[in-house]
Amino acid sequence: MFDLKTRILVVDDMMTMRKLVAKALKEIGFTDITEANDGIQAWQKVTEANPPFGLIISDWNMPNCSGLDLLKRVRSDGRFGKTPFLLVTAESEQSQILEAAKAGVSNYVVKPFTAESIKEKIESVYKKLTA
Repeated sequence: MFDLKTRILVVDDMMTMRKLVAKALKEIGFTDITEANDGIQAWQKVTEANPPFGLIISDWNMPNCSGLDLLKRVRSDGRFGKTPFLLVTAESEQSQILEAAKAGVSNYVVKPFTAESIKEKIESVYKKLTA
């Protein structure tokens, strides 16, 4: 499992969803959680973060810059390209899942979710990193 002090960025245009994800992360035991309200603000926080984020959890559907666009931006930058990235989506369309996989998503969480389901996805991502 990730160190519970890992810096996590939670990105969602809906404050309620950001709070739900942050609450789930706190229930798991994470303590260093930053929020952004869209992909543009998230990218700014990613580039300015010191130390860098150890995990990004982003909603897929957002105005200005979608979670998929943010993922592509993160993956294309050598400084952050290996940062674990979870997409949160209401979509379970096979084509979208394939598109996210091609873009390099670490895993995805389908809404509605529980703290336990987020924990399972995070643990799965960590296992891939340390395998």
